[in-house]
Amino acid sequence: VQLQASGGGSVQVGGSLRLSCGVSGLPASGWSVGWFRLAPGKEREFVATIKRSGGSTFYADSVKGRFTVSRDNAKNTVYLQMNMLKPEDTAVYYCAAGRPITSTQHTARAYYYWGPGTQVTVSS
Repeated sequence: VQLQASGGGSVQVGGSLRLSCGVSGLPASGWSVGWFRLAPGKEREFVATIKRSGGSTFYADSVKGRFTVSRDNAKNTVYLQMNMLKPEDTAVYYCAAGRPITSTQHTARAYYYWGPGTQVTVSS
């Protein structure tokens, strides 16, 4: 299984970015792809996750209403649309694949495969 996040960049407050996570070698059913982020001096933080089969989603409270996670299984890609960006969204964003249950879908330990991150910088 391999994952590769892309689409990061620098934007101003209130701007938008769409991250992509290319996934290979992952079965279509039974797996979820999650997004996490790591900011300097902070712990890794859960952002959002989506089930590859069925497409159910779950978000961190800090991004709910601003970020949208979606998937295109035909393209083996998961997206993270980020709107109304804030300086506190600045971080390296990672996508990861795992088989979490509902109670663990926000925890990094539930995701087995991780790709290299992509930097998102939001400036005021």
